[in-house]
Amino acid sequence: MMIEKAIVNSTKTNQLTLVQAVTDGLRTMLEEDERVLVLGEDVGKNGGVFRATEGLQKQFGEDRVIDTPLSEAGIVGTSIGLAVNGFKPVVEIQFLGFIYPAYEQIMTHVSRIRMRTMGSFTVPMVIRAPYGAGIRAPEIHSDSVEALFTHMPGIKVVCPSSAYDAKGLLIAAIEDPDPVLFMESMRIYRASREAVPEGKYTVEIGKGKKLQDGNDVTLIAWGAMVSVALRAAEQAKKQGITCDVIDLRTLYPIDKDIITESVQKTGRAVIVHEAHQTGGLGNDIISIINDTSFLYLKSPIERVTGFDVPVPFFSLEEQYLPTPERVMKAIEKVVHF
Repeated sequence: MMIEKAIVNSTKTNQLTLVQAVTDGLRTMLEEDERVLVLGEDVGKNGGVFRATEGLQKQFGEDRVIDTPLSEAGIVGTSIGLAVNGFKPVVEIQFLGFIYPAYEQIMTHVSRIRMRTMGSFTVPMVIRAPYGAGIRAPEIHSDSVEALFTHMPGIKVVCPSSAYDAKGLLIAAIEDPDPVLFMESMRIYRASREAVPEGKYTVEIGKGKKLQDGNDVTLIAWGAMVSVALRAAEQAKKQGITCDVIDLRTLYPIDKDIITESVQKTGRAVIVHEAHQTGGLGNDIISIINDTSFLYLKSPIERVTGFDVPVPFFSLEEQYLPTPERVMKAIEKVVHF
């Protein structure tokens, strides 16, 4: 198990869901730094569509927690101006699938201002975006398009799978001098509770975490797919197959070391993500493994992903998502190659 390098200012903990940990992280930074602002559609009076910002406007006022017009491009564009002028805006995009109108602002300005100004200006802003399938949402509410942003040098991409990591990574993202896309899986917002320290602590951006040790197969996942990988690892254990389970946590910059170390130990790898297979981040992970560990491989690398179709409506949503059973088939394939 990887030892967490986190600075924790309190020994007290609370049992929080992932979405409650997000709220706690926002509150912690709003209290500490008056430059931190929260902006988005319905984040104030209503507390956000998932109640991630519930109570914050009442506590910090309408000048710090700001209800915006329904314009993703406008929200992000305004936040760029705030960020280069000394503020630390935290933007909420209600669903990752709603981010496309703001894509031009992110690609053209958010990710490039540091380079364009030769370091004279940075963009210390966070874009929070709930993502993923599994909650029976309407069309364009369930997209998992992280690869659009990992292909965008200049912005970091973070995706926690637990409450502890969510708060620590969010605080680290707000303190980062560069922009961060902070992806939050809706499917696991309230799926479980975990001990989360009170007060401020950080989890380092760019570092993955090993959740389980094994010798036969490396399972690599992030977000909601971490629990799927862990359940598959339990199934594999009944067959005498032990798995390293790695939660990447940060998708860009990716932790190449944790991937390399594990694959060179096990000689086999299965990558699990709910995004479409074509153009997915799994392809980049395969490239990392081939570049660093090809001669250690005992079998071809397997991917268990969403399919190359738009996320389907309710009746077929579960068939679209990776399952422990699909992951188990991939594990058996690489072990018995």
